[in-house]
Amino acid sequence: MAKKIILYSTQECQWCHKTREFFKQYKIKFKDINVGEDKKALEEMVKKSGQQGVPVVDIDGKIIVGYDEEELKKLVKIK
Repeated sequence: MAKKIILYSTQECQWCHKTREFFKQYKIKFKDINVGEDKKALEEMVKKSGQQGVPVVDIDGKIIVGYDEEELKKLVKIK
C-alpha cells in the first residue's frame, strides 16, 4: 500500500470527483488539495507535473496526470 498520496484537484472537475471516489471505494487515505483555492499548491502541482490540468495524483513521488484507474490500481497495489 502506498504511504503518501496527494490529490491535486478542483471542486468543479468531474475527473477529480471520480478520483476521490476511487480512493474512498478502496478505503485509501489521501490528502485532497484544492488548487483552485490554494495558489501555492497550484505552483507545487505544476512543478511536479509540468502542467495545470487536474486531477494530478502524487503517490509516493510518482505522478499521474488525469484519471487513470489502471495506473492508480498499480501504484496502490490493488488487483
